[in-house]
Amino acid sequence: MSRDRRRVRFAAPAGAERVPEPKRVAVVGGGIAGLTAATALAERGVVVDLFERERYWGGRVGGWTTTLADGSTVGMSRGFHAFFRQYYNLRALLGRAGVALRPVPDYPLLDEHGHTDTFRGIPRVPPWNAFGFALRSPTFTLSGLRKVNLRAALSLVDVRVPETYERLDAENAADFLARIRFPEAARHLAFDVFSRSFFASPQRLSAAELAVMFHLYFLGSAEGLLFDVPREPFHTLWTPVTDRLRELGVRLHPGTAVTEIEPGFTVHTADRSYPADAVVLALEIPALRTLVAASPLGPPQWREQIAEQETAPPFLVRRLWLDRPVRADRTAFLATGGLPPLDNISVLDRYDAEAAAWAAHTGGSVVELHAYAAEDRETTAKELLSRLHAIYPETQQATIVGDREEWRADCPLFAPGTYFRRPPVATPVPGLVLAGDGVRVDLPVALMERAATTGWLAANRLLGGWGTAGHPVTTVPTRGRFAPLRALARLQ
Repeated sequence: MSRDRRRVRFAAPAGAERVPEPKRVAVVGGGIAGLTAATALAERGVVVDLFERERYWGGRVGGWTTTLADGSTVGMSRGFHAFFRQYYNLRALLGRAGVALRPVPDYPLLDEHGHTDTFRGIPRVPPWNAFGFALRSPTFTLSGLRKVNLRAALSLVDVRVPETYERLDAENAADFLARIRFPEAARHLAFDVFSRSFFASPQRLSAAELAVMFHLYFLGSAEGLLFDVPREPFHTLWTPVTDRLRELGVRLHPGTAVTEIEPGFTVHTADRSYPADAVVLALEIPALRTLVAASPLGPPQWREQIAEQETAPPFLVRRLWLDRPVRADRTAFLATGGLPPLDNISVLDRYDAEAAAWAAHTGGSVVELHAYAAEDRETTAKELLSRLHAIYPETQQATIVGDREEWRADCPLFAPGTYFRRPPVATPVPGLVLAGDGVRVDLPVALMERAATTGWLAANRLLGGWGTAGHPVTTVPTRGRFAPLRALARLQ
């Protein structure tokens, strides 16, 4: 439930409650953006074909099952995802299908010196959340805070989109933090929590993205930095959403890759073609580049814009099924800073019902290790295990019953100087729109919430062209919360 009274609701475009005449839309991509767009269109009476090349739904937040050596059938995914309370547009999708989330009591942060920071018990409302966190933190020392360049730091309290990108997008996150003179010992909080969510090194991440992240999660929102997670594993999380889509008349095509789209539109798969009045491309960057390259759509400038979109470095998720439990006081999630290549340890049986059942049956535990912006898979996998043994020593004697890895490189890269070269929802091709977390939208959203937001907006774009009402979207405040600080920032 949202609690920030300053959240901003953008009203839906007006129009008829349902499309005045039959319309058929092909939505390509069954991740968050595609599921959202399909929902938004189907609710207005549009006939939707939803295509997904994988056999499962949810995209990068999807899951599947695997069988361990002991015969157990267990879930696997690409890693945990935090459903923050300021993810209003993603929660609108989940809420329509009755998907329940449960709160996580804390998300501690461990640095290389053994210091642990926590978000539990700090105020939710800015600026008291920042003051409370800094005063209680062992890494934010008074001497370190005195060195902060307050003039430069004011840019963090005057975040506006796209103006913040105009000011900061040419700079990288590492240089930005250095210019602010952010305390070295506390940089794992500023970078690892906010910045490494984009799977990039600080030198390859836009400072504007970092500033917007601060605004979205901390300085601009009163929802807090604690989050919720689904009780069910990811391979069943999206079932209520797809069940509802079927009820709305959507035709689902799992395991069906779209190979080409002809103008007009005709959507081709390996064994069939589908006519459509409009198309939503809700694809990850590599798949979007490939499909646009294979399709005679759009002018050369737009096609080049799509082709130049980059992906972030690879990341590794290693999930271990152990024959003994981790200590009872271990939290469900632990973020780490300064302990490469490890970025996160998750104890799945603390929150995932399926993992909890496996652990209860075997007396073991299910632990997941994340390495963002990794370089070498084999080396990274070994180092992750070594880090686990050092941080949770009780795992050193555990036998690994099951071991699964996911090595992927398909997340968008938000490099310095690229914001205004990202493709927006609208395209030069009438009836063709984009959605996804790599799509530009001039709102303070990121990650999963950007995917959901662009899904609603892509559908709204099509619906508006047919004289049909769209759907509202909601965001955290669209500028800094404090007028005096905003005024000071504009003087810099």
